[in-house]
Amino acid sequence: MKTIPTIDVGIMSEKEIAFVLDGEFTDSRHDILTGEWSVWIEKDNIYLSNHLISFPIEDGFVLTPTNVNKCSFLLKKVTIGVNFHWQRQEDQRFKGAIKLLIDNGNIAVINRLSIEDYLSSVISSEMSATSSAELLKAHAVISRSWLLAQIQKNKNIKQSEKKYSTLIENDEEHIKWYDREDHQQFDVCADDHCQRYQGITRASTAPVATAISDTFGQVLVYEGAICDARFSKCCGGMAEEFQNVWEPTPHPYLQMVLDSDQKPGTFDLNLQQEEAARAWILGRPLAFCNTDDKKILGQVLNDYDQETNDFFRWQVSYTQKELSELFYKRIGIDVGLVTDLEPLERGVSGRLVRLKVKGTKKTMVIGKELEIRKAMSESHLYSSAIVFEKKELDGALHFVLHGAGWGHGVGLCQIGAAVMGAKGYSYRQILEHYFIGGTLEKRY
Repeated sequence: MKTIPTIDVGIMSEKEIAFVLDGEFTDSRHDILTGEWSVWIEKDNIYLSNHLISFPIEDGFVLTPTNVNKCSFLLKKVTIGVNFHWQRQEDQRFKGAIKLLIDNGNIAVINRLSIEDYLSSVISSEMSATSSAELLKAHAVISRSWLLAQIQKNKNIKQSEKKYSTLIENDEEHIKWYDREDHQQFDVCADDHCQRYQGITRASTAPVATAISDTFGQVLVYEGAICDARFSKCCGGMAEEFQNVWEPTPHPYLQMVLDSDQKPGTFDLNLQQEEAARAWILGRPLAFCNTDDKKILGQVLNDYDQETNDFFRWQVSYTQKELSELFYKRIGIDVGLVTDLEPLERGVSGRLVRLKVKGTKKTMVIGKELEIRKAMSESHLYSSAIVFEKKELDGALHFVLHGAGWGHGVGLCQIGAAVMGAKGYSYRQILEHYFIGGTLEKRY
């Protein structure tokens, strides 16, 4: 049997970090460390202290548990939901080794552990550990697939002679997308930018362990390559295509998918057309993810996720001044007072790919999906599947944004998959629904 992969997960990066070693950990000199510690940077050197002694450590210092099953470490004040509306801090506990290194003037904490231990946390962090068995198994497969695909992708980028860029910018256009290639010192981060990973803080359950065991080593593949298996909270009724959110490289298994087992009424499904997109977003089509079943939603939404309501269809409103200030504050573009918002390009789910922002100072085209969401919210809009309405309210011009879904909408729709699981679909059927042409394969 092939060896289970070991991965490095970036947990946090701060000027000073406090942590507690529960159990005995060894360093490169075979010294034994345990108890409370703090680490900080002073004159480009890393220092470690337990309040009795302080000493410098090398960049890349690793502490390895003497017993991986019994030892753990507690990190204090870890920020989760970075730049999203549920951002907060919490103490988190982890299994595996802890690595400390300098990253852009901060101390970065890396957790080194096996991919299967990592998955146990991801499944419990991304959704409730009490979710249905088929949903848990489906998520175990896609989380495993996504991570291994990202590791391979990063290797390919490093080996390529072409410079990889996620930004296209000139005087008239600002097009940016966000993926994980900016993580140079570890394989994956612990927040929503990659996959939620909160160590053993989110208590795993026997069903999670069973789901991981039942799918041990299983990944989705397409033509021999591991699938870049994406997922989001709620597609809004239609899954988006990869190239409309990230780099312009179509993935055949990440296609337009109607999130339903029946036709959604009389809707025109050519959602790249403005009239069809408007009718779809302002309507409430039949879809797996169009549910208000609290029991099903509780499978996908953790406590802080449940603070988000009306994610299938939603709306927000801004004055001209508020919207103009957001564009400048969030993405550094000053168009003056916003006078109009014109959709230029939509994806197959109706999500905006390119948006023309007209202002009193200049006109600018922005994209892609996440940059649009970032530009029009103090955190992020739930989705870029939006249509606009201009209204005069109290003598001021307001822009009303009507939206659909929560997240980028590519690949598996978590709420839709939860409904499918509740309806009796197997995890294989769930995966076949969201990943066209993908097949299961055991890799270790």
